[in-house]
Parts: sequence; C-alpha cells; structure tokens
Amino acid sequence: MITARNLTKKFDNFTALDDVSFEFDDGEIFGIIGHNGAGKTTLLKIISGLITPTSGELVINDMDVVKNPIALKETLGYLPEESRLYETMTAENYLAFFGEIYGFSAQEIRVRSNQLFAALSLEPDGKKIGEFSKGMKRKVAIARSLIHDPSFLVYDEATSGLDPMTSRFIADYLRTLKKEGKTIVLSAHNLYQVEAICDRVMILKRGKMVAFGTMSQLRDQFGTLTYTIFFLIDDPGKLIGHSKTYRQEEGFFICEAADMSELNECTGLIAEAGGKVEKIESGYPSLEEMLVKIGK
Repeated sequence: MITARNLTKKFDNFTALDDVSFEFDDGEIFGIIGHNGAGKTTLLKIISGLITPTSGELVINDMDVVKNPIALKETLGYLPEESRLYETMTAENYLAFFGEIYGFSAQEIRVRSNQLFAALSLEPDGKKIGEFSKGMKRKVAIARSLIHDPSFLVYDEATSGLDPMTSRFIADYLRTLKKEGKTIVLSAHNLYQVEAICDRVMILKRGKMVAFGTMSQLRDQFGTLTYTIFFLIDDPGKLIGHSKTYRQEEGFFICEAADMSELNECTGLIAEAGGKVEKIESGYPSLEEMLVKIGK
C-alpha cells in the first residue's frame, strides 16, 4: 500500500507540489500525467526518496519514506527521464557494477543479467553502451533498475523519444512486470499508453492534483459516452442548413453525437437526405481530451 498525505514541495518562493494526497495498492500501475511544469517529476522524486517534501507524509509498505528514505532503496528501482549511462562500459560490466553495489555475487549477477537481457530482447554482444541506439540504451537503463529485483518501480518517461516499436515493447514489458507482482509508478507524455496500462491515473495541474482514479472514474468525471456516425451520401449539399455539423474523412462523412437524442437526430437527417449509415462507434473521452479540458 502506498499512501501520501498532503505532500507539498517548495523551492524558495515556488510551490512545485501543493497538498497532494492519494492512495493505491501494491501490484498496480499508477500513472501521473499533466502538462510540462505540472509537478510530475517532483512527485516522482519524492516517491523515490530522492528529495524530501517541505511537508506531508509518504508511507510505502509501512516505511515512512520522509523520515527514512534510505530504507526504500533496497526495494526500489528508479528510472529517470534521461538515460545517463556509463557509455565507455559494456552493458554486461555496467549491470555487474550495479549488482556489486547491491551485494550480489558474480554468479548471481550473470544469471540476473542474462535473464534481463532475454526479457528485454537485448543482445549487447560485448559492445560499449555508447555504440547502442537510443532504444537499446533505454533498455539497458531499465535492466539496471531491475538488477536487484525490486518490488517497487518509479519510471519517469520510460518511453520518451523512442520509436513506436520500442515504445510499445517497453509498455508491454511493464505489463509483464505488473504480472510478476511489481508496483509501478510512472509518468508519460504518451497518454494512449497510460490509458492502456495504468490501473489508476493522477492528473496534476500547477502542482495540484485535479483528478485521481481509475479510467472508469475519470471518464465519469470528465465526460459521458459519445457517438460517432460514419455514413455515405451522394449529395452532401442536402445536409446544408441543418443544425448538425459534418466532416469528411477516409471516404466517409462523419457526424458526432453527445447522447442518444442527438444520435437519433443525426441518423434521421442522414436518412432524409438520402444517405446511408455505415457504422456507429461509441467511446468515452480519452486522457488526452481530459488533459486538454483541464488545461483550459
């Protein structure tokens, strides 16, 4: 269980985090999102025990992180936004270096490193880290965060700047880590990934928590089910003058409806104009749409 109460962090006269409280269970993926400067990285660093809050409490699995941040390190895997690696070292030696810091034997390090290389589809082949692609470097950084088999992970922009295939691979790997029982806190600009993999999501704005909950709870808070009507029509001019607006996209005309009443109105107008409804899709607002709404 991770419990935060009234976390506040001030840097001189600037309040980076303002009275933030939340709670979530072990074995969950917890996403933190917000515009640049919202306080995401500050919160992640507090959760990781890297900086101390000005006030407030943070308890992770019965450990008071504010009073004893060192105790957290044994069970924590931290991934900063930038993969700052020792690029003159090989990946094998790099993981061995950190494995020794955690007190593992050479045999334990070899077994653990090989397991992580296989799980991350990483083939270092004795090359220096500086020769790796950006995606490979990110995988090495993730392997480093996992070398001591931590139960609690804090990842800041784990897939930032990566190509779509590598980004998707890492997102899928996070799901695997969750299945292994690990608790993960992450921030990300890729809101689609956050929506897809997170059990709970927090939205920050100027240091304040403006929303927190499951995706279902956030959808209830920020919007209801909407409908998208895809239709064909020989003479779109017949729709001119009606109150509903339409757009053309990928061979279809498209109309949006906020509820069943508008849906019936749209389909009725389309039929009167000689059009044919091909399909109707329903959906809730995405995290991106929620963030845009909050930012206004």
